[in-house]
Amino acid sequence: MRRPKIVVEPPGPRARELIERDKRLLSPSLTRTAPLVGVEAEGCWVRDADGNEYLDFGSGIAVTNVGHRHPRVVETVKREVERLIFVNSCDFYTIPQVELAEKLVQITPGDFDKRVFFVNSGTEAVECALKVTRYHTGGYYFIGFIGGFHGRTMGSLQFTTTSLSARRRFQPMMPGVIHAPYAYCYRCPLGHEGYPECGLACLAYLEDWILKRVAPPEEVAGIMFEPVQGAGGYIVPPADWVRGLRRISDEHGIPLIDDEVQAGMGRTGRWWAVEHFGVVPDVVTISKAIAAGFPFGACVTRADIMDWAPGAHENTLGGNPVLSRVALTVIDIIEREGLLENASRMGEYLKKRLEELAGEFELIGDVRGLGLMVGVEFVRDRRTKEPATEERNRVIEEAFKRGLILLGAGPSSLRLAPPLVITREEVDVGVEILREAIRAVVS
Repeated sequence: MRRPKIVVEPPGPRARELIERDKRLLSPSLTRTAPLVGVEAEGCWVRDADGNEYLDFGSGIAVTNVGHRHPRVVETVKREVERLIFVNSCDFYTIPQVELAEKLVQITPGDFDKRVFFVNSGTEAVECALKVTRYHTGGYYFIGFIGGFHGRTMGSLQFTTTSLSARRRFQPMMPGVIHAPYAYCYRCPLGHEGYPECGLACLAYLEDWILKRVAPPEEVAGIMFEPVQGAGGYIVPPADWVRGLRRISDEHGIPLIDDEVQAGMGRTGRWWAVEHFGVVPDVVTISKAIAAGFPFGACVTRADIMDWAPGAHENTLGGNPVLSRVALTVIDIIEREGLLENASRMGEYLKKRLEELAGEFELIGDVRGLGLMVGVEFVRDRRTKEPATEERNRVIEEAFKRGLILLGAGPSSLRLAPPLVITREEVDVGVEILREAIRAVVS
């Protein structure tokens, strides 16, 4: 069984030298979880500049779903760069872009005509969704949700409410965005004990307070949500809450925007997390895992929504032919290698192992997730649910010292998102290191 290999306590001398150079040159706005200087990666494993080898339970924030440096992705890049690296997609046409659009129309939810706009990142996909729905509806207001993360450009940033640090000193952002409580049932923002006893009070708040007192429904351009909140803490809402959003959208003719940037591309065991709830959105935003780590993304809408005029929205680099081929390859890998099934199977096993840890450590207050999108929330007291932020951060640090890459989310959660190619044995190795890290923190 392969295990992490720590040949020198991280960060080693080569890593330290690079980190010092980085500090002098790169933006200090970049937050760094651990002193990892990656130089090579494959599958679920990453090697650093000093020869240490780590098991990756973060996938670069749910990006390397098909595993690091999948050989078919490498082959596609090598082949395609010898044919065509670039054609401006707002002036001309390419075959890969059309073929990828056809595939995305096929695998995204909804049996209706769709249109696709290609972008270079998740935040650009969100910006496209905001512009196209505002153009289509003529509405002014948008509804977003507290704890959501949708990007850092000035439109998408208005929907990002995971922390004040992301928002401080950037006002005014895009106007017209109103935030409603997300269905965070473990830590209800409205003070209820839990679902279903709460009667979905958060949904009632949206209907009875926002749409009846603040934002006239006929002036709302869109409701944007994450089917599983990502940076907010890998929070899975009740299915009735998601279905309630669809009902509200239908009743008032408001487009429902499903942000799948982190939860999509098979992460939850289905192509799109929203499928777990039996809901079909009007708009889907896609990025992160779609091109195996290359900057790429898409906004897919009902065809009648993407009705804007030529020149209303364009970009230069969207739909790059090489990356369109990479995205087609990623989709094919997920289908041929059964990665949706593996994500479901390994996700259930991972949750089972984590629930065992919760039985050992009072520090763990909640384990939740869909597929290989699993959250572990740390609390200082299970009764009061006081966030154990410092302890969470120390667990990440202790795990890294032992060769496991973890990422934080929300006030005091871990987000576990290993590549979808992970094996049962690798899950066991990761959980055992996590156990050691927690023991080191609580002892």
